[in-house]
Amino acid sequence: MIRPSNREPDELRPVRITRGFTRYAEGSVLIEFGETRVLCNASVEDRVPPFLRNSKRGWITAEYSLLPRSTSTRTAREAARGRQTGRTLEIQRLIGRALRACVNTELLGERTITVDCDVIQADGGTRTAAITGGYVAIVDAVNRLLREKRIAANPIVRAIASVSVGIYRGIAVTDLDYAEDSQADTDMNVVMDDSGRFIEIQGTAEREPFSKDDIDTMLLQANSACRQLLEHQRRALEQQDDD
Repeated sequence: MIRPSNREPDELRPVRITRGFTRYAEGSVLIEFGETRVLCNASVEDRVPPFLRNSKRGWITAEYSLLPRSTSTRTAREAARGRQTGRTLEIQRLIGRALRACVNTELLGERTITVDCDVIQADGGTRTAAITGGYVAIVDAVNRLLREKRIAANPIVRAIASVSVGIYRGIAVTDLDYAEDSQADTDMNVVMDDSGRFIEIQGTAEREPFSKDDIDTMLLQANSACRQLLEHQRRALEQQDDD
């Protein structure tokens, strides 16, 4: 079986992480998974949602949006429609849950980090790219808080990364692009930490049911891919900070 991109079944698309992509956000990252490009801006606010007031704990949340020409046809802005779609809400909740898993919110204090994930160009895997880039943006935002002595200790407790895997034409494949995702029998999104533990697994039989052997193969490939993505993050964060 030949993938549309000519990649090996377990091969990631080219990954690029650009820090400091915009000027004003405390953490700003452009992440590219092949032709998928997502801008992740992390903003810090000295307030928390009402349910956390006086708790001495912070909050991590995310918002997700497809920009109007991030796809082959224009996607109307959801603000113009007056409401977010169910897909948008589901994706940003996933991103928020994943990113909260990497932070000790007690060490963050009563402040919120919001990660805005704007899809500039979509070619499959936008939510997994958003999580992987969002982690780097949060680390940059936290490092700024530490430099400015607004927090006393680093609240980052683990690194996280995310990748899609699936069954395409009977074969388990890693990091599906749109051509594969739109035709996949099974689509699965996996979030893992740097110790190899799972944070979230979302798997759906889009066309045909999948077996336990399929799951085992997909998770094995996801583990390998996430380790590669964690290494991309590590190298990006070791580069000299533009601040």
